[in-house]
Amino acid sequence: MLVQHSANAPGAIPDATIHRAITAVLPSVLRDTVETLAIPRHFETEPDNNRLTAHWIARQLCSYGYETNLQGEYANIVARPRHHSDAPHILISAHYDSAPGCPGADDNASAVAALLACARALAEHAPETPVCFVCFNREEDGLLGSTDFVNAIANGTQPTIREAHILEMIGYCDHRPGTQSLPPGLPVHVPDCGDFLGVIANKDSTAMADSILQAARAYRPDFPAVSLKLFVGIEKLLPVLLRSDHTTFWKAGIPAVMWTDTSEFRNPHYHQATDTFDTLDYEFLCAVTQILVATILRSAKGKR
Repeated sequence: MLVQHSANAPGAIPDATIHRAITAVLPSVLRDTVETLAIPRHFETEPDNNRLTAHWIARQLCSYGYETNLQGEYANIVARPRHHSDAPHILISAHYDSAPGCPGADDNASAVAALLACARALAEHAPETPVCFVCFNREEDGLLGSTDFVNAIANGTQPTIREAHILEMIGYCDHRPGTQSLPPGLPVHVPDCGDFLGVIANKDSTAMADSILQAARAYRPDFPAVSLKLFVGIEKLLPVLLRSDHTTFWKAGIPAVMWTDTSEFRNPHYHQATDTFDTLDYEFLCAVTQILVATILRSAKGKR
């Protein structure tokens, strides 16, 4: 296991197109999106809200010009550029369901807001980018939505994915010392303050993690990011690291990373009725989203 840090360090010379795209990401828009989405929306206990949320997200993606449809029995939302090629895609995903009875502002409206902001920025500034945006359903029920999607990739009914960026709770921040903890048994050290982006990679996705840290250095050098690289399958010994949709891609051998604020190891509102839109830090969420946009565009240009 290896932890790498990125903050206040020189990076690559910024690209003008990428700079324009990331400046289109605004904290106020992210806040409005989270506030709209932050209602209990579990697939089984709040089915009407779950369905309404899916259709609202799909309408946003359609309005940006993407070819959008509901995939599979769990209504995953899949969006691609209308004039897409058959080349392998870069996947950006977030689950849109919540835990039962929870508004789910951080878990996972924050990530859906980032996904939508990324989709809009790419549509406006780099529409040729070979991307696929997917909002998974039923992550809270054993990763059923992403499992169905990955099976569809194997069956040839969904596009080939060259790398997957899984967004999982990315809006909570606390700058106070002592606000960041770790899962028991994880033999690494991270900053004491809960104010950094965490990126988790396995043996097939270490290059992706490096790319994210490089994008952070180049475009948000003021913002701390930490990558956790898991080697020799050690993640199997730490189930807490396998609770989100990146796991289904790892099992399929598709390079994937999880972007996270570390959930309950920082956010006291995890899976609680108090996970409301007003508890999040939208400047933090904006920085993460800008790094996401920069990472995707750098990857599309073949930069690592």
